[in-house]
Amino acid sequence: MLSYGIAIFPSKSLQDQANAYRKRYDSHYLHIVPHVTLKSIIPLTSEEVPDAMSEIEHIANETPPFPMHVYKVDTFHPKENKIFFKIAPDKTLAGLYQRLNEGWLGDKGGSPRKFIPHLTVGQDLSNDEHFDVVGRLQLKNIDHCEYIDRIHLLYQLDNDSWAVYETFRLLGKERNQS
Repeated sequence: MLSYGIAIFPSKSLQDQANAYRKRYDSHYLHIVPHVTLKSIIPLTSEEVPDAMSEIEHIANETPPFPMHVYKVDTFHPKENKIFFKIAPDKTLAGLYQRLNEGWLGDKGGSPRKFIPHLTVGQDLSNDEHFDVVGRLQLKNIDHCEYIDRIHLLYQLDNDSWAVYETFRLLGKERNQS
C-alpha cells in the first residue's frame, strides 16, 4: 500500500516566490514543490488506484477552472508553527475540496480538517524563529492572482518525497450568476 494525495501546483512564478522562503524555513522543501493540499494522505492499494483516479477524474470533469488569489502571510500558531501564503476564499475551490473529501475518497483518507487554503512557506521552526520570520514576512506585500485549471494525484516515494502520478484538467463549465 502506498500513500497518495491530491494537490494544486501553482504557476512557476508563485512557486519561485514561495521557494525563496521555503528553502530556509520549510523542513519539507526537498520533498515536494510548493502546493495547495486538497486531500492529504490517502492509503491505497494498487487495485484501488484506478477507482481513485476515476473518482478524481469525475470530480475534475465537473469542476470549472477558478481564480486563486494569494494575498497575505499568515500562521496557524498556536496550533502549529506553520507559516503560509493565505489564499482568498473561493466557492469553486471550497467545493472541489469538499467533493474530494467525501464519498469513497473521503472514506479512504479519514475525516477532513476545516479547509484553510494556503501555500506553506515555513514549518517546524522554534517559537522564537517562527515569530521572527512571521513578523518579517507579514511586512511583505503579497498579492498574486492566477487561474487554476488542473489538479494532481501524487504518490509518496520511499525517500518521503512526492511525485505526480496523474494530472487532471478541470473541465466543468462556469455557471452564470444571474
